[in-house]
Amino acid sequence: MVLHLSTFHLEGGAGVAATRLHRALQKSGTESRMLVPTLQNPEENVAALAKNSWESKKAWGRFVAERLYFFPQERDSSVRFAFSPAEIGADISNHPLVRQADILHLHWINFGFLSLSSLEKLFSLGKPVVWTLHDMWTFTGGCHYSRGCNHYLSHCQYCPYLAKPEQYDISFSQFERKISIYEKAKMALISPSRWLDQIVKNAALTRSNYSDSIPNCIDTTLFAPSDKMLIRKKILLPTDKKLILFAGANTQDPRKGFSYFKDSLKLLPDEVEILVLGKANPAVFDSFPAPVHYLGKITRQEDMADAYNAADMIVVPSLEDNLPNTIMEAMACGTPAVGFATGGIPEMIDHKVNGFVSELKSSDSLAEGINWILNNNSNGLVSANARTKVLNTYSENIVANQYQNLYKSLLSE
Repeated sequence: MVLHLSTFHLEGGAGVAATRLHRALQKSGTESRMLVPTLQNPEENVAALAKNSWESKKAWGRFVAERLYFFPQERDSSVRFAFSPAEIGADISNHPLVRQADILHLHWINFGFLSLSSLEKLFSLGKPVVWTLHDMWTFTGGCHYSRGCNHYLSHCQYCPYLAKPEQYDISFSQFERKISIYEKAKMALISPSRWLDQIVKNAALTRSNYSDSIPNCIDTTLFAPSDKMLIRKKILLPTDKKLILFAGANTQDPRKGFSYFKDSLKLLPDEVEILVLGKANPAVFDSFPAPVHYLGKITRQEDMADAYNAADMIVVPSLEDNLPNTIMEAMACGTPAVGFATGGIPEMIDHKVNGFVSELKSSDSLAEGINWILNNNSNGLVSANARTKVLNTYSENIVANQYQNLYKSLLSE
């Protein structure tokens, strides 16, 4: 039995990716279970560590305690959730599912779910561990994305996320703890993108571990093309405009590149209007150079698929990203993507085949990509190529098979 450990079930990119893999493995005949801190939506073979309201409060308390631990050390509020000290977490080493598992499969486990001490106890059980990396935290001194810092290649210290970077700061001590803990682990590190896997192979903490790249997967029957105009009428969107989708509108996070997207809109034709999906302050869009249709935060996957199908393209201007679910979901619906040449994005978008890869941090290049799709997809070929890329690379059976082969090799050693 494979046990997936994830802070989130159906929330956030990492939680969604973990749950999709768990479901895909079950469809492919693997006995798969999932353990999360708390569970909002009951699902077969997904268990919550918290079984009652008191335990749910304890889970929340662990999250708060971990944030309070970091609060006095943070540089400013913009990095508050970009660094995880992993000092607070639950000991799950004696949990029945952990004891029953043949393989422990870690995903994103921060925010008070598992601490470094929790990981040490899990690794001491001697079970094979697969760890899917949804960001860079596994091999850094605490940051989830390094934002250009490369200390992790040798040893983290003088961390730019901290108010007082020092030689022996919290990033140094976490790095040292990870060195000690990883020595006890029989561990395979899996990155959804080849970009991240290459960094894993170079990082000081992980270069001696087995690592490989296996992408995230997606249900291509749920995320599939449908009638664009019917959907637009259903959700009250204009049928005579070109609609560009920006999903996950965290306008406060510089990593998401929102300002570059906004600037690119000044270079687009008048027929273009904007769809925004995700949690955001609608007042932010008052100054936009194009009309904005704000769809809010959508949780149902069927509604997500409608949003993708309503759009003519999606724009993902992230400055750092692993293998964005939004690009995969949009392309599965036959909606081409424009994104910066960073992280795993160029692995997903084949330039001028199923989308457009823009020059990093260039609003002009982003606008060029948007215009290229507007001018080259009238016959639907770019959309068809986008769908084909997902079917051939990210469909459930293909990804599940790669993980099944990995599990077998670990168990046979």
